[in-house]
Amino acid sequence: MQYLKMLPYQIRKAIEDNTPVVLPLGVVEYHAEHLPLGVDTFVVQNIIERVENRRNELIVLPTFYYGSASNAVAAPEGHGTVNVDAKNIMPVAEDIFRGLLRVGFRNIHAFVAHQTEEFYQGMPTDLAFRFAGRQVVMEYLDKTAGEGWWGTEKYSSYYSGNNNPFSWIQVHPVRFVEETAKRFKGDHAGLLETSETMAMYPDLVEIDRIDGALWYARPAKEANAEYGEAALEACSQDMEKLLFG
Repeated sequence: MQYLKMLPYQIRKAIEDNTPVVLPLGVVEYHAEHLPLGVDTFVVQNIIERVENRRNELIVLPTFYYGSASNAVAAPEGHGTVNVDAKNIMPVAEDIFRGLLRVGFRNIHAFVAHQTEEFYQGMPTDLAFRFAGRQVVMEYLDKTAGEGWWGTEKYSSYYSGNNNPFSWIQVHPVRFVEETAKRFKGDHAGLLETSETMAMYPDLVEIDRIDGALWYARPAKEANAEYGEAALEACSQDMEKLLFG
């Protein structure tokens, strides 16, 4: 279900059922000369759409497009990258999560496909949303349960995982399962991302523009839609298991 198309009674039912709510996180970034600027965003959206097609009850929030892309790959001039500083993203992310908690959701998941190779240490976009999620949950608990909430009897099962409010908001890379990450190794405008784009938007891929000048794009010459389709589908299966068990 697309959140913007929901009616209030559907939202109330979703809250009652603790339905998963997903937030696609994207960036606007140069992906060599043969791929469009929205690759990372398209990947997340496509994977989530596959899960939604199988699980109609899934709630999909509007995509957040303007992540912290960085200019590490290329200067933005003439290349198209729009980089938003993570410190400016954080207050927006806080307001998004604050709003979702006030609506009543307690099963919120954001997914990102950008710079996930260092996810567990963190990169700017995911760190901004991860920190925002923690901050907002802590703020909400202090406000609604009062200071000292963790020390009350109600939260005595905290360490067993039975009553952990920090599970209300979680941020994940799209390839969070180790086996899938090994099978489909992340890259930038290389074999994987080019193959995924071929599977999603073949008309947006112009392989002939690869001239070998960019080292990270050279493997894209071997890209094919079948590999991209397999990668997207594997991630969607992993995501469905995470969200629905």
